[in-house]
This record gives sequence, C-alpha cells and structure tokens, in this order.
Amino acid sequence: MKLKIWITVLVALVILILGMAVGSVYVSPADSLAIVWHKLTGASLPAEVPLTSVSIIWSVRLPRALLAFVVGAALSVSGAVMQSILKNPLASSYTLGVSSGASLGAAIVLLGGITLPILQMFTLPILGFCFGLGTLLLSIAVASRLDSGLENNTIILTGMVISLFTNAIVTLVSAISREHIQRLIYWQMGSFSLKDWKMVFILAPIALVGTLITMHYNRELDMLTFGEEQARAMGVDTVKIKWILLIVAAAITGSAISFVGVIGFVDLVAPHIVRKIFGSRHRLVLPMSAVFGGAFMVVCDLVARTVVKNSDLPVGAVTALVGAPFFAYVYFKRRKEAA
Repeated sequence: MKLKIWITVLVALVILILGMAVGSVYVSPADSLAIVWHKLTGASLPAEVPLTSVSIIWSVRLPRALLAFVVGAALSVSGAVMQSILKNPLASSYTLGVSSGASLGAAIVLLGGITLPILQMFTLPILGFCFGLGTLLLSIAVASRLDSGLENNTIILTGMVISLFTNAIVTLVSAISREHIQRLIYWQMGSFSLKDWKMVFILAPIALVGTLITMHYNRELDMLTFGEEQARAMGVDTVKIKWILLIVAAAITGSAISFVGVIGFVDLVAPHIVRKIFGSRHRLVLPMSAVFGGAFMVVCDLVARTVVKNSDLPVGAVTALVGAPFFAYVYFKRRKEAA
C-alpha cells in the first residue's frame, strides 16, 4: 500500500512539473525547476535560462498549475465525502445544487454589474460561494422537513429538484441579458485562464482546512458506508455528522468553482478510481482523492490549453469529455449488478 501511495504522489509531482513546462512556449522541466528554486531561495539561475521563461513560469504557469491542482483536490475530496454519506457513487455536490447555486450568483454579478465595496475583484467568487452554499442549505432544510431522518434518497431527490429550478432561473436571466450571455456561458464551463497567485493563496487554505475537517471524521465515514442503522448502533449521530460533512463538502466545492467556474465530473471520477486502487477506508480515500484529483485536473487543464494551437479551451469541456462516459459506465454497471 505504501508503494502505491508513493507512486501516486510521484506521478502527481511529475504532472505538476509538466503543467509548468509544457505550453505554447516550451520550457524544459529542468529549467522550470531551476526557476522555481531561484524564486524560492534566491539561488542564481543557469546562464541559458532567458528572463522571459522566468516570467512565464513564475507569473503564469506555476500559479495556474497550482490552482488547477487545488481545485481538483477540493472537488475530489468533496465528491468522496458526498458519495460516502449518500452511499451513491454518482452523488456529488453538483447533485445537491451547489454548482447551480454558484451559477445563479455568478449570473447576478455578471449581468447586474454588482461589486462589493472593498473586495471588488472577489465579488464573483464570494457571491458564487454564498449562493452555492445557500442552495445546499436550502436542499438540506427542505429534505429535513420532508424526512426528519435525512434519508439519502430524500436528500438527493430534493437537491436535484432545487438544482433544476435554479438552473431554470439562470437560463431566464441569461435570456433577458443577451449581451452578457457569452461571458456567463464561458464561466459555467470553467477555466484557469488569467488566474494569479492571489487566488492560490486564498483557495489553498480553504481546501486544506476543509480536507482536514473531513479527515477528522474518517471513522464516522467508514461507519456510514455500512448503513445508517449500523452507524447509529455504533454510536454515530448520523444526522449531525451528515450536516457537518455536507456543509464542509459544499463549502470547499463552492469556493473552488466560484474562483474558476463550474467544472464537473472530477468529483465523480477521482474518488471512484481511488477506491479501486486504495480500498474503501477513508483514512486513505480522502488524501489520495485530493492527490489524484489534483493531478487529473492539471492534466485536463494542460490538454485544454495545448490541444488547439493558440487557443485556451474551457477546462470544463475537457473534464466532461472524460467524465460523461465514465458516469455512464458507473451507472450501467450499478444497474447490471443490481439486476
């Protein structure tokens, strides 16, 4: 098992280095690492490294690759938690309306020209996060009114209904203000273009704290996988644990997508593959989902900015090309096993 962990971490580091090196202007991995070491320690650069490469690596590609890794890690941890709580491999924060709520917040900001008094540049992320979290809380509140035990099917169905309703509002708002519709559509497909160090420094602590909180409840998550009745018999307050973990998972998802736009399927693919490799114990599933999901997102972003010359595709489109067939595979496999 330790060998698998080290291999996964090593592969993730290699992918992160390639995310820095590969692009419209190629900078060798060795030169990329030399530039990072120079910036971190003040060590002298090799004479053959041009200053333009320093600017490209340190100001553009490294923060972009790190942000992609952090977003992928946050989404994957959230997906692993949601799948365990709801005992459904197809469950995610998106199922409960976090992405649709964030999209509504983004639509209001983009189309209404709203800005916060002090944090103008963070108006979209902050309101996107608040609307995403608010949609989840609404889903849970409605589900708790319908079912005091917060059964999994009730939560999922309620979240899907509210998500569809919120998406309908976003569509109507977009149709009314057509001059901004292209910008909103691009945001809904997700992109790491034009991101800088500020976003990395803000999002990384949020994702780290959220991951540590979920790992604190790894034993409770293990118990919940056996079913709610068994978990209650073992002393787990299932309703309280569900509230805590659902809110934390939605918070890190909402924070991630509010910075970069809606990116789907990562929280479905990464935890599923990690469970196949490392088993079902959440002591390993959660951190390995973060590593695997972060590396997967860097690869998708690398494809998005290099597959078409002089073009930066929405990374959400790339993840969908991978995730949609994977979703179908998991769904039909479950149906076959149930039959």
